[in-house]
Amino acid sequence: MTILITGGAGFIGSAFVRLCRSATDSRIVILDALTYAGNLSTLETDLKDSRVKFFPGKIQDATVVEGIIAAEGVTHIVNFAAESHNDRAMLEAGSFIQTDVYGVYILLEACRKFKIERLLHVSTDEVYGSIDVGEFTESSPIEPNTPYSASKAGGELQIRAAVKAHGIPAVVTRGGNTYGPYHFPEKLIPFFISRLIDGKKVPVYGDGTQVREWIHCEDHAGGILHALQHGKVGESYNVGDQNERTNMEVVKILLEETGRDESHIKTIPDPRRGAHDKRYSMTTDKLEALGWKPKKPFEESLRDTVRWYKDNEDWWRPLVATDDYKRFIKAFYGPTLGEDL
Repeated sequence: MTILITGGAGFIGSAFVRLCRSATDSRIVILDALTYAGNLSTLETDLKDSRVKFFPGKIQDATVVEGIIAAEGVTHIVNFAAESHNDRAMLEAGSFIQTDVYGVYILLEACRKFKIERLLHVSTDEVYGSIDVGEFTESSPIEPNTPYSASKAGGELQIRAAVKAHGIPAVVTRGGNTYGPYHFPEKLIPFFISRLIDGKKVPVYGDGTQVREWIHCEDHAGGILHALQHGKVGESYNVGDQNERTNMEVVKILLEETGRDESHIKTIPDPRRGAHDKRYSMTTDKLEALGWKPKKPFEESLRDTVRWYKDNEDWWRPLVATDDYKRFIKAFYGPTLGEDL
C-alpha cells in the first residue's frame, strides 16, 4: 500500500504520519502546501524514514497531484489538506473554498483517473451545526453555521456525489475538537497555552459556556486509520471521545498547569456573533462497532500537552513571531483585547 497523505505536515496529518509509520508497513507520500499551519519541522523524524517522501504543493494543483500519484504508484489517499480555522474564515473565506471545496474536486478527479483503491476524507463535526441536547449521529442533517464548516460540508457533498455518480471508493470521517502536540498556536488550546506561558491574558468568548468534545490527536489519527482500513465505501464515521467540556473548564485546567490565576482571563464579546455554535456532541457508536475506541484520558493528556508546549518552545515561538500570525491576531483580537493584545 502506498498512501498519499495530503496536508501531512499539519497538526492531525502529522499525527497520522507518525501512526502510519509505527502501525503499518505502508509507503507514505506527503503532499503539503506548507502554509502558515504546515511545518516541516513537525516531520523532522518522519522524513528520515526511507518509506516517507515529501512533496510541496497544493491539492488544488491537478498537475502536482496527478504527477505524484503516477510517479509514486499511490493506491490510497487520506485528505487532511484544509483551511480549518473558524476565526480566519470570518475574516476571509475565499481560501477555504479553494482548498476545502475545489481541492476536494481535484482529488476526486484524480481518484477517477488513476483508479485509487480508497479515498478517506477528513471532515469535522462542525458540519452538523449546533445541538442543544442529545447527540449527532452520522445520519443527522448537515447544517453548517460558519464559513469554515460550510466549506467542509461542500467538500463532503462532492464526495457523496462522486460515490453515487462515479463509484469513487470514498469514506468520510467527522472529527471532534482535537488537541495535542504540534498544534499551530491559533486554536483555543495551543493559543491559550502559548499566551499563558508568556503571562498574557487569554480571550474567552462571552461566558465561556460553549461546549466542545475533545479528542487527542493520537486518538483522532487512530480513528481515521481504522476507518480507512475497515470503513464501508460511501459511509461517514464520527471520530470523537464523547468528552464534553465547557471552554471555561478547559481554560481553568490550562491556568492551573501554567501556574496562572483567573486574572489572566479576559472575557470579550463573541466576535463570531450568531455563527458561534453553542454545543457539539456526537455519538461514535458506528466506528466503535468496527472495533475502534479512543484511549487518551482527557485531563491527564491535556496537562501533558501543556508540558509539551513548555518543553518545546523552540517549535512554537518562531510561529508566533511571524508577520502573518501577528497580523491575524491583531485583526481578529485587537479590537477586544486592546492593550492586552
